[in-house]
Amino acid sequence: MTFFDYELPEHLIAQHPTAERDAARLLVVRRATGTLEHRIFRDLPDLLAPGDRIVLNDTRVLPARLVGLREPTGGKWEGLFLRVTETGLWEMLAQTRGYPAVGSSFVTDTGLRLTLRGRTDDRHWLMQPHAEGDSSELLSRYGHVPLPPYIRKGRDEAEDRDRYQTVYASKAGSVAAPTAGLHFTPTVFQRLAERGVDISHVTLHVGLGTFAPVKTADPTQHVMHREWCEVKPEAAEAIRQTKARGGRIVAIGTTTTRTLETAARTHDDHQIHPFFGETGLFIYPPFEFRVVDALVTNFHLPRTTLLLLVGALAGSELLRAAYTEAMAREYRFFSYGDAMLIL
Repeated sequence: MTFFDYELPEHLIAQHPTAERDAARLLVVRRATGTLEHRIFRDLPDLLAPGDRIVLNDTRVLPARLVGLREPTGGKWEGLFLRVTETGLWEMLAQTRGYPAVGSSFVTDTGLRLTLRGRTDDRHWLMQPHAEGDSSELLSRYGHVPLPPYIRKGRDEAEDRDRYQTVYASKAGSVAAPTAGLHFTPTVFQRLAERGVDISHVTLHVGLGTFAPVKTADPTQHVMHREWCEVKPEAAEAIRQTKARGGRIVAIGTTTTRTLETAARTHDDHQIHPFFGETGLFIYPPFEFRVVDALVTNFHLPRTTLLLLVGALAGSELLRAAYTEAMAREYRFFSYGDAMLIL
């Protein structure tokens, strides 16, 4: 099995984003030579070639975390919105003391009232919000940014509304950010265009399962979460044309990678095609990448499917060397951390 586990000093877990998005550090991993190079993210256009194409995940993070009290006891309560069910209820991960009965009421610190109407087979709560508006509107009004627990124990601050969101986010639906994209700025996009690097967008709505640790003794036996994704016809065609003329496809993040490789497995011709639906594609070594030639990604938690995916592209020993070097040079890790470019 590829590089999959490591010990990270806690002080290397980034608690805040860099002052400027594109000022994050960028570790360049060159597979052909097995070498590492230290750059800054704003150097990315210089590291790509005219005719290359970057592909971005344009999902938008919902303010999906709700915090408040249980009525009438006043006990603390916290929930994470997952989706709207066919009956209009909110399916949520939630926690509070005890085992609240169906019909129990809750109020958030921002004033939204909800009633527990039932539970799913996997113990998710089914909640009814008592306010007018669709889920996106209500979460924008009442919710908090769903930071992962390793960032300030999940407690959001004012800056997170902007910084835990890519500058190109447009389609609401994620409960976590596609973090490789957090480093892009309008200036970087302008320099990419001047360099002759093309851009396409796909969508994958990130779910909590993305970050779930692999608990099976054999990591390949892990049951992969399913997430909704889309590759539109114009994106698929542009990507096919880029590869046909010899340009590289540079995936921005693991979510983009899974989306592209899913769309390349709908037909037997090994070509990318339009796709709309759920993906449960689990990428681990060895893996035949049919679309992705290079990858921009952050540094990932140990024992996760994300690390397996990156290892499938970079190779075990080179990825281990990259992480060892990053820790030695005190790169910043995880969602608000620095980035890696695998070429």
